[in-house]
Amino acid sequence: MSVADGDTVEVRMNGRSEKIRLIGVDTPETVHPTKPVGCYGPEASAFTKQLLPPGTKVHVVRDAEARDYYNRLLAYVYRSSDNYFVNLELVRLGYGVPLNIEPNSAHHPEFVDAAFAARQAQRGLWGACHG
Repeated sequence: MSVADGDTVEVRMNGRSEKIRLIGVDTPETVHPTKPVGCYGPEASAFTKQLLPPGTKVHVVRDAEARDYYNRLLAYVYRSSDNYFVNLELVRLGYGVPLNIEPNSAHHPEFVDAAFAARQAQRGLWGACHG
């Protein structure tokens, strides 16, 4: 298990490394080759790394589409030890915002509700970033 940035992780599956793009959440950029580091991006990446340190076992759940344009696996990720829903918690705690790309929208209403609550409470990027 390793973390590329707040919304992209790498896991070992079936004996090989697999990049996973977390469905339903968009965290600010930290490693994009042509975009600047976004407000609260380093914090989002650090939080994902804290949630999923090397060696963490996860349960991966797919939605309608298996892969994105960059051939990353699209998935909802749950920490195996406690069933912690990583995608949702990133939104709930203000490390990211909902990103709905049909047809991968099984949890979209939950993400919208979580973002609303985070924004109201000024958690994470909602309190730290302007505009």
